[in-house]
Amino acid sequence: MKTVYESTFVAVGSSARESLDDNFIITFGEGAPQDVADYCFIHRTEVNDGGAFNAGSVLAIGEKEYLVTAVGSVARENLRDLGHITVRFDGAEQAEFPGTVHVAGSTPASIEPGQKFRMLSE
Repeated sequence: MKTVYESTFVAVGSSARESLDDNFIITFGEGAPQDVADYCFIHRTEVNDGGAFNAGSVLAIGEKEYLVTAVGSVARENLRDLGHITVRFDGAEQAEFPGTVHVAGSTPASIEPGQKFRMLSE
């Protein structure tokens, strides 16, 4: 698999960790408006190869890899342009919302600055 998107988490919004208890995270690239950033895991993009990923791709947070099971209709563009997606750890096969990426696997216990955030695809 090829890395189509890679970044490093640089900050955690004051309310972002609460989403882990509900089995999802919201990511946003650096420069997110503060009222949004409070709820997001903020990351700095290093590789942005156009956002080509689909169900069957792999999303990685740190060393943990998750199989992508569904991709919302605007998730690719949002990740490519803003670093913004919602990741749901529920294995759903249909995207709940246009900006959501669903993955199979257990929700991470924590996400910390310095961890990598990657999307791998064929």
